[in-house]
Amino acid sequence: MARGAAPATSTSGQARTGGAPQRPGGGTPRRRPRRVKLMVARVDPFSALKVGFLLSVAIGIAMVVMTAVLWGLMSAMGVFDSINDLASQIIGEGSGEPFDIMDFVGFGRVLSLSVVVAVVDVVLMTAIVTLGAFLYNIVASLVGGLNLTLTDD
Repeated sequence: MARGAAPATSTSGQARTGGAPQRPGGGTPRRRPRRVKLMVARVDPFSALKVGFLLSVAIGIAMVVMTAVLWGLMSAMGVFDSINDLASQIIGEGSGEPFDIMDFVGFGRVLSLSVVVAVVDVVLMTAIVTLGAFLYNIVASLVGGLNLTLTDD
């Protein structure tokens, strides 16, 4: 279009703007969000194994830290001393050696048990996630995958 030339008009007298209709207030119209329907047909078992392993390691570390914090809180609140007092009242002082709950739930013993549970948790969760990926692939091949509808805002 040459400089100073008037824009081309349609038969209704409105200026043509390359195909996009004009809003009454001017400017370009708002586009509706685009919707795309997708299907998850297959999950790669190796990627599920990696993600499952990393998430289970994070959960295991959180479990050990949570156990240490909880034990420290209970110790600071005097829960173990109260249990020792209650046990000595129930058992009696004359029964020989005094009862000490710390022989059973000392910090080292509780934390080491928590680490063992976390390691077992990492192994089991990783195996379950990988097995779940294999099972999903089998089911998806038989009845179809998981249908998702995605939109962009």
